[in-house]
Amino acid sequence: MKFAGQVAIVTGAGRNIGERIAEVLAEDGAKIAVVDLDPGRAGQTTRKLAGAGHEAEAFVADVSDNDAVQALVAAVAARFGRIDILVNNVAISDNRHVLEITEKEWDDTIRVTLKSPFLMAKHVAHHMVDNGIAGRIVNIGSTSGYRGRGSACAYSAAKGGVANLTRSLAFQLAPHGIRVNSVSPNRTGSPVGIQEVDPDRYFKNLVNRAGVPDDTAQVVAFLCSDAASFVCGENIFADGGVMAMEAS
Repeated sequence: MKFAGQVAIVTGAGRNIGERIAEVLAEDGAKIAVVDLDPGRAGQTTRKLAGAGHEAEAFVADVSDNDAVQALVAAVAARFGRIDILVNNVAISDNRHVLEITEKEWDDTIRVTLKSPFLMAKHVAHHMVDNGIAGRIVNIGSTSGYRGRGSACAYSAAKGGVANLTRSLAFQLAPHGIRVNSVSPNRTGSPVGIQEVDPDRYFKNLVNRAGVPDDTAQVVAFLCSDAASFVCGENIFADGGVMAMEAS
């Protein structure tokens, strides 16, 4: 198992892409800190992992709050002894036109979608550096961070920020042996912030099927593995070819 003895934090692990990332990393031997603001969802994923024979613990935290993140990182380190992998998955979307979005909707979206990966990376990286751990950080981006959208103003801005945050973190943390990359899906599983998967959800890509959470999770596992030891500061589009297509 390629992650045997390693510990991974996955934020927003209570559903959809985050849940599947937690499962894939656990299947490859990692111990999982299942982080979600919803205790029910965090517990459900943790019980699912434990039922499959994996070691996991649920942590309920607002990862957009600095004090909460500091406490979370300390709690995970105390529970498992170390942190090797961080996957910043949690996000919310405004789904608003610029003429409609409120200041609160903008602030909330930026806070959760962009501020939380900054805070998590900052405090987890401190743990890694202080303990001499050559860790890996993977941020979940979005194709929305690389192109304009008619229905999401703050979310596109936040995911654009995640793209360059990834590059900056990679540059700054590489001297400490920490690799930072990102994965950007498109219309994968259920929409951001929605539990149910809509089987009729619109998609248009080169693969001619809707994205599923495993599509993103497998790329995350690759980036966390030694197979990607020469990949640093990169973004991989797990989007079915959407970014290769002419916008329409």
